[in-house]
Amino acid sequence: MPKMKTKSSAKKRFKLTATGKVKFKPANKRHLLINKPTGMKRQSRRNEVMAEADAKKVVKFFLPYGL
Repeated sequence: MPKMKTKSSAKKRFKLTATGKVKFKPANKRHLLINKPTGMKRQSRRNEVMAEADAKKVVKFFLPYGL
């Protein structure tokens, strides 16, 4: 069976930590920022760790060999 390919979009959106957790950058930080609350913009500044159930799917289907 051939190797699975890593999804190119997932390479750009997610990073794996040393313990296997998935980090991602929250949405809502690109445009129309004047209409968004300051708290939303502040919380979107940092990377977050994905929920375990979602992270399993990302690793299984999009990042089969990690990064």
